[in-house]
Amino acid sequence: MASSPAATQFRFIPRSAAQTRILDAALQLIGDNGVGGTSLQMIADVIGVTKAAVYHQFKTKDEIVVALTERELGALEAALEVAEAEQSRPRAREVLLDGVIDMAVRRRGAASTLQFDPVIVRLLAEHQPFQQFIARLYGVLVGDAGDDAVVSAAMLSGAIAVGVMHPLVGHVDDDTLRAQLLRLTKRFIEAPDGAGR
Repeated sequence: MASSPAATQFRFIPRSAAQTRILDAALQLIGDNGVGGTSLQMIADVIGVTKAAVYHQFKTKDEIVVALTERELGALEAALEVAEAEQSRPRAREVLLDGVIDMAVRRRGAASTLQFDPVIVRLLAEHQPFQQFIARLYGVLVGDAGDDAVVSAAMLSGAIAVGVMHPLVGHVDDDTLRAQLLRLTKRFIEAPDGAGR
């Protein structure tokens, strides 16, 4: 389960303090308004700089979206690398799910925002390093690329994202939410075909 030596390491992409401030503001605004409803001027207003100052760091909003996604994925890289080094597929999947759920709970809406916005989905479908990372992630989670495995991985990913941001869980503390998500996710993965019929 070794990773590709040419794999992009998102967590090591250098970002200046100015870029980090822009990304933080952009993530909040995109979470509130979506990509389409967020402008470079809005980002500039939130951090108290000119639009030209934002433009100096990122030439387009698309660049900001890609940088945001790289930053979020960087938080998962260590867990993915540990999982890929595991010899046991079930143990690898468990390690990765622990990392995915931990990040989702810590970041609550941030990862979900990036996962579901249609502009972001389109942009990242064209971003090769992102596609390679997702292939590695799903390789650990489902092993093969058959339709059943891909649909299961998509459902699992969506369920975790919605599970941390849904209004029904807004009052649930992080530790409880993390434990419940781990329990339910493992149940989903281990359920045999036809369960409950």
